[in-house]
Amino acid sequence: MLLGEFKHNLDIKGRMAIPAKFRDKLEAGAIITRGIDNCLFVFANNEWEILAKKLVALPLAQANSRAFARLMLAGATDVELDNQGRILIPDYLRKYAGLSKAVVVAGLYNRIEIWDDAAWTTYKVKTESSSEEIAEKLGELGI
Repeated sequence: MLLGEFKHNLDIKGRMAIPAKFRDKLEAGAIITRGIDNCLFVFANNEWEILAKKLVALPLAQANSRAFARLMLAGATDVELDNQGRILIPDYLRKYAGLSKAVVVAGLYNRIEIWDDAAWTTYKVKTESSSEEIAEKLGELGI
């Protein structure tokens, strides 16, 4: 499981240290891609395979299916941890997520999200202020 919230910094080359508790799950390789809400998603290779199979099975005739598959698949790239546990985030993905120096790494069970620190703070404040409404809607879904 990938759980927790960590603050890190990007270096001048666009590298970021993966939190130590996540590294063993990504040792066999990982995929980084555009996420939803202007963050980045990082998946271990095995989790990426599960998602990718679902994406390619989406109906090709539906515009939303094509758009979502393009968002996730066309922006995806392999990343490897270096000897210091860092990954290189490609420039196009840093721009997509608006990453500056300070970033937040959030573990969300089967993926990691990478957020610009200011964007994460804004998102959290908004979400936390709507928590009762969100919980009520999720309750309707059986959660």
